Amino acid sequence: MNRTKPLTGELASLRDEILGYATDYGLTFYPVMFEICNYDTVCILAANGGFPTRYPHWRFGMEYDQLNKGNTYGFQKIYELVINTDPCYAYLLSSNRFVDQKLVMAHVYGHADFFKNNAWFSSTNRKMMDVMANHGTKIRRYMEKYGVERVENFIDTVLSFENLIDMLELVKPNATFDTDQEEVDIKDDRSQALKSFMRSKIGKPEEVEKVLKDENPLDKLDEEIRGGRDIMRFLMDYAPIEEWEADIIGLLREEAYYFLPQRITKIMNEGWASYWHSKILTNKALRSSEIFDYADVHSGVMAMNAQNINPYRIGIELFRDIEYRWDTGKFGKDYLECNNMSEKQNWNKDTKLGKEKIFSIRKSHNDITFIDEFFTQEFCERMQLFTYKYNPRTGRNEIDSRDFETIKAKLLQQLTNFGNPVIEIESANYKNRGDLLLRHVHQGVDLDVGMTNETLRNLYKVWKRGVSITTQVEGVNKIISFDGKEISETSESK
Repeated sequence: MNRTKPLTGELASLRDEILGYATDYGLTFYPVMFEICNYDTVCILAANGGFPTRYPHWRFGMEYDQLNKGNTYGFQKIYELVINTDPCYAYLLSSNRFVDQKLVMAHVYGHADFFKNNAWFSSTNRKMMDVMANHGTKIRRYMEKYGVERVENFIDTVLSFENLIDMLELVKPNATFDTDQEEVDIKDDRSQALKSFMRSKIGKPEEVEKVLKDENPLDKLDEEIRGGRDIMRFLMDYAPIEEWEADIIGLLREEAYYFLPQRITKIMNEGWASYWHSKILTNKALRSSEIFDYADVHSGVMAMNAQNINPYRIGIELFRDIEYRWDTGKFGKDYLECNNMSEKQNWNKDTKLGKEKIFSIRKSHNDITFIDEFFTQEFCERMQLFTYKYNPRTGRNEIDSRDFETIKAKLLQQLTNFGNPVIEIESANYKNRGDLLLRHVHQGVDLDVGMTNETLRNLYKVWKRGVSITTQVEGVNKIISFDGKEISETSESK
């Protein structure tokens, strides 16, 4: 894509100015390469996950259409894009005002610092720009060899369970998800994912029965795989599929793990970037003539309606709250056990530990641990948060509770596994016939019936045998199954 240009003139000077402020405040990051482009190009990049080149698929066109229409009709506007790579690429919108570019640059340096220093990004492949291009080349080769429709249909199937991965894989020692190599020749090249698949000895449909009976019975795998949540890896290694199909699962799995840290740190990442764009602009970069324009843009970004949590707003306010508490000593045993409300309200030990604390949190936490540890009742009340539910009598969503524990529990529930159900592998030889059995780790919310049925059908296309899942339906233990013909539901035997 030759639709972006490097910064020149005033924008290049502004970049150097904002860079100086960011480093003076202690932010560290890989080199940031700013490029400028028009809105159509920004929409193309955003639809592709921020990357100039991806594999061909209809969903990227659909996302581009939605983004473009959102801008045309005034529903949304993309101010910038920043990519977690080394160097870190950031795209500025050419139609932004000068004050907007200041805000965006400072915001980008906040993101870049978070990408480099947060532990959940430590296993990220920082050369993902090249990897994405290689994935696109490989999949285009597969389309040439096996047909566009066949390959695209298989990609559709795999994308339906791309969230069936394990968050904890990100912090395991020597974790890596790089399945690419320099060559992309289909016949001779073998990615790491494909090598792993070949080692499983279950590569061709005609070999399956022999493997089940003689060489490596799947029931002997159960002890090793039970409780695993990386179902994409399991299917890549053990499903009776062709080599190119296993390789595509490996490529899509690698991309899913690349984007996973951004999904589990959305509140922290946006809060951290917003904290620093606010700090840099209000303390250093703003001219007096720009204050109102900056306030207008910043307030728009921070706006929060009654239906949704704004990660920018919650993130920045929580970082500010933590900084204030650690600067004034409002933490620890003495403060928590103080029962004098007046003394507690006016507590100020002048400890000045706030900056050190927020940098420490930025390094080690994700959204769940961030909210669980630092989301306090005082913060909740100050932000005027509440839960709501639909009232069928009035036909409206109404406030359900302002109770702190209820609000915090609801928020954590929404963040756990980024709102998706937690699914584990239970058996690869269910009913002693090679069926796949999964288990829904029920955390108070039932599975969506329609999505469950569709996912079982797609898993069947890859596993080639029956697929079942144990769950709860309205408090009753159930097994939902798909045998290749129909969905069935039975009560789980004790």
